[in-house]
Amino acid sequence: MRSPRRCSRNGCPRQAVATLTYVYGDSTAVVGPLAAFAEPHTYDLCETHARSLTAPRGWELVRHDGDFAPPPPTTDDLVALADAVREAARPVPPRPDDTEHTPGHQTGRRGHLRVIPPSH
Repeated sequence: MRSPRRCSRNGCPRQAVATLTYVYGDSTAVVGPLAAFAEPHTYDLCETHARSLTAPRGWELVRHDGDFAPPPPTTDDLVALADAVREAARPVPPRPDDTEHTPGHQTGRRGHLRVIPPSH
């Protein structure tokens, strides 16, 4: 599953809700709703950073006036989640070298855990 896009600001763990684009030819910074796809020359921002951003000296700042809202989950996200759940639920058959045999007892080994049968 794709994880939600995060704010581009260093150390900010919040989810991105806006996209910052610089229009160098017009000396303009534009902060608008989150773009559908992450682009190489844009920056994703959380609401706090989108609202507090200032433009470089001599530049104009154009900011979206409406609310910034996180994008709704896409069907790709839901399909990926369903696939991940199915994969996690799939049983893993033991490999021949993961099973140890002792006379009268059988201990199974899966990863770092051992299943030891109860004593009689």
